[in-house]
Amino acid sequence: MFTRGVIREPKGVDSMRFVLIVLDSVGIGEAPDSYKFGDVGVNTIVHVAEAKGGLYMPNMQRLGLGSIERIEGVEPLENPHGCYGKMQEASAGKDTTSGHWEMAGVIVSKPFPVYPNGFPREIISEFERKIGRKVLGNKPASGTVIIQELGEEHMRTGYPIVYTSADSVFQIAAHEDIIPVEELYRMCEVARSILRGEHAVGRVIARPFIGSPGNFRRTEKRRDFSLLPIQPTVLDYLKEAGYDVCGVGKIEDIFAHRGLTRSVHSGSNAEGIDAIKSFLEEHWEGLLFANLIDFDMLYGHRNDPIGYGNALEYFDRRLREIMELMDEDDVLVITADHGCDPTTPGTDHTREYVPLIVAGNRIRKGVNLGVRRSYADVAKTIDEAFSLNKVRVGESFWKNIKW
Repeated sequence: MFTRGVIREPKGVDSMRFVLIVLDSVGIGEAPDSYKFGDVGVNTIVHVAEAKGGLYMPNMQRLGLGSIERIEGVEPLENPHGCYGKMQEASAGKDTTSGHWEMAGVIVSKPFPVYPNGFPREIISEFERKIGRKVLGNKPASGTVIIQELGEEHMRTGYPIVYTSADSVFQIAAHEDIIPVEELYRMCEVARSILRGEHAVGRVIARPFIGSPGNFRRTEKRRDFSLLPIQPTVLDYLKEAGYDVCGVGKIEDIFAHRGLTRSVHSGSNAEGIDAIKSFLEEHWEGLLFANLIDFDMLYGHRNDPIGYGNALEYFDRRLREIMELMDEDDVLVITADHGCDPTTPGTDHTREYVPLIVAGNRIRKGVNLGVRRSYADVAKTIDEAFSLNKVRVGESFWKNIKW
């Protein structure tokens, strides 16, 4: 974990802070266009609850989670303490980058390129030439599976493992004893410089691992190298206006370090929640944007609904700690960036609605925000709350929720 930047003095007496927490991949039911993505019948949180025999999430239940969708163990309350609804993605994708960019005010109309047959020879040849090594793999694969398949050969040859998925990613796996992590990051920067134009994938991802043949495991030193957002985001506008923009988790990677005044690169939900709490213990004004990765990385892609459910219950237990640190004017927003239903065939993201929960001492209680047509409604709401008048997409729900 590391930090960057310095918290600035608040701009006013009433120091409003938006705390935007993305539960990575916690979808809540197939979207109207899910069939176009091969995702008919998906519902991440509902299916996880069913597999687990019910979820125990009393804090999210109090905020209105059970009022969005019928979730086993999370019954709807007559008078929830938060506002609730769900959002449909307007961007042409179901990946981390487009999801986060959209909730920051940038809608991606053209999907990022994907490579179901591996990357073209000209891309791989240029990459090999620039790093001075051959590569292994170059095919779609599960990250945990491909290191077991090719890890031993990688250790023998020193060749990095390149693979992709149904998402727009160029992933490079390497054993930390064979290719040091900093060298792996440099390889990712090389790949990022090559993957431009028609081959501009959403993310290049470093996937370091350790262990011995038959017992390899990935470490928490993953790092994402994303494209720069194609337009300014609400993060940029807040920073330009003199507010603080604090990132937690892979937010700094998703936005290519742009629009942030300070960040903590956490490697797990536990570390991410600790970082959120640390920021809330300080005095500042602006946006805290956090991504909690474990749901997607450890359980969604690995088809582990029980582990997924346990992670949801862990977040719910620690949510109280976050809420206890919130000031009178703070606003809490909890949502997701896409789905990753661990109960369906395959290991890829799923095109789903995402939950929307909003709460705070000065936020109305029990407001049904309905079905939002874009994740950009979050950006537009933040834009209106801070009187920026910069975000041009989305529909604000600020007047619906503020006292």
